Amino acid sequence: MTTENEQQEVLIVTGMSGAGRSTVANALEDLDWYVVDNLPPQMLRPLIELASRAGSTLPRIAAVVDVRGRNFFADLQDMVQSLRDGTKVRVLFLEATDAALVRRFEAVRRPHPLQGGGTILDGIIAERTRLREIRESADMIVDTSDLNIHQLATSITETFAAEDTAGVQVTVMSFGFKYGLPPDADLVSDARFLPNPFWIPELRSLTGKDEEVRDYVLGQPGAREFIDAYVDALTPVLAGYQRENKRHATIAIGCTGGKHRSVAIAEELVMRLQSLPGVAVSAKHRDLGRE
Repeated sequence: MTTENEQQEVLIVTGMSGAGRSTVANALEDLDWYVVDNLPPQMLRPLIELASRAGSTLPRIAAVVDVRGRNFFADLQDMVQSLRDGTKVRVLFLEATDAALVRRFEAVRRPHPLQGGGTILDGIIAERTRLREIRESADMIVDTSDLNIHQLATSITETFAAEDTAGVQVTVMSFGFKYGLPPDADLVSDARFLPNPFWIPELRSLTGKDEEVRDYVLGQPGAREFIDAYVDALTPVLAGYQRENKRHATIAIGCTGGKHRSVAIAEELVMRLQSLPGVAVSAKHRDLGRE
């Protein structure tokens, strides 16, 4: 590959039908990415070579590749592996729960591209099977189940705009185990080793963002020791992510309901990680207000 190709940035947007690929493509276009929709995987290399000849006028390319490509799509995984040698290629995978996808297809009254003579759910199950390998090797996984199109566009804009100022964009996400693990988390930790403020009447209605709850959680035996040790463990990991060109990382902290302990720990981690070089960090509280 040429030096120009090595500088070329290529993002492959794929994932489940109905999970928001068009919304992501529009958001990337607004950030001045050159976006090509419904591209057969076999056309990725010619596209990259064409863009490299354009020089600095096309520094960032996004290609939407999905099962609409029918039999062509089967070559996506092999093509991505071959392109990674000498080209900055990343894969963004969009997914959502079966229930969310069924609801979206029913709302627009369109069939799933793989349902054939079956149901929408049949098509979703077939697509998950076909996409399993590329999902496992994706650089970013975004679950859009609880996002409307405006929230998804904002999330993509914030994520990729932050890349201009940071080597790795870190999201510290609090969540409640009773609502399930975040499917897009890179690292998951458990804050349920700490006493639950839910059982303190004056704290029950508050959240981990309130000073009273934060002081209670961080004042428990082992809380600050956990945070100190976790920051020490994350420091070489995030430095390694930058060396390996992993631009996004989601660090999930869970408690029972995602309201008190995980929120307080996540907020403290954000403050601590901000001092690391090349790291842009933000908090996301997935289940706050859900109870």
